[in-house]
Amino acid sequence: MKGVSKGHIAILVVNIIFGLNIPIAKSVLGNGAIDPLSLTYFRVVGATLVFWFASLFVKSEKLSKKDFLLLFLASFFGIALNQTSFIVGLKTTSPIDASLIITLTPIITMLISAAYLKEPITLKKVVGVLIGCTGAVILILNSKYLNVSDSRTWMGNILCLLSCLSYACYLVFFRDFIKTKHPITLMKWMFLISAFLITPLSISKVQTVDFSNIEISLYLKIFYVVLMATFLTYLLIPIGQKKLRPTTLTMYNYLQPIIAAVVAIVLIQDSFGWEKVFSALLVFIGVYVVTQSKSRQQIEEEKLNKQKNLQEKLNKNQ
Repeated sequence: MKGVSKGHIAILVVNIIFGLNIPIAKSVLGNGAIDPLSLTYFRVVGATLVFWFASLFVKSEKLSKKDFLLLFLASFFGIALNQTSFIVGLKTTSPIDASLIITLTPIITMLISAAYLKEPITLKKVVGVLIGCTGAVILILNSKYLNVSDSRTWMGNILCLLSCLSYACYLVFFRDFIKTKHPITLMKWMFLISAFLITPLSISKVQTVDFSNIEISLYLKIFYVVLMATFLTYLLIPIGQKKLRPTTLTMYNYLQPIIAAVVAIVLIQDSFGWEKVFSALLVFIGVYVVTQSKSRQQIEEEKLNKQKNLQEKLNKNQ
């Protein structure tokens, strides 16, 4: 239970940070000084440097050719495609659209887990996901901070959806591989590979950035995106992957609009309302219900125990 609690705490912190990152990243892009591809480049390269520095204090692990192949694929789905599509999509859509699309991640993850990992789609899991999703949607639709007049395009929404899909694939397809390595080892290589993947797409945009005209406040926001919303979160995500099932892990995404709403209330950009309390309650109930659903391993163990008990009764009767 101690290990599971560690996973819950790690993913809780991750989604608090991500919840703050949506308005911060949106404000960085809205400034006009930095475009989406440049921000993604700073995010990936900056995190790469920090992870490699952190690796100096961690015991080195030997990696095989198969490990590097898996690292390449994990880098593509978990970082390069995920971050690039989300940042570019966020630039061309509204905060409310991006937030609503993020709520689809647990549903997508549940379906992929069922197909690939053969994880059962139990009634508790479905009910929990729907309850949590309902709470998040109600909160988003009633949030003055997110529900603002802003540009939105189908392409932006599709890119945000692609980001959710790639993240779900990363969590499911590479779950077993992630469990075998230290988070620092994984991320120093994944971010280095991702840096090489995105450089050809973004380097021309980075070269046009006028750093002399960027204000200190903007640098601080970029610092948050790189250090907190990239380095720290991707350090904690593998901890959650090792301890939690993919669907349970993504259920915490529903906390992100709650965090955004709390920040908006504190900054007097939104007002407190009981619908927000009700929405938050639904999210927490949904997360709890999903954590109580049985995994494939638990169901198989129950079947074996029933068969064992039945066999013991038959032996006694004989």
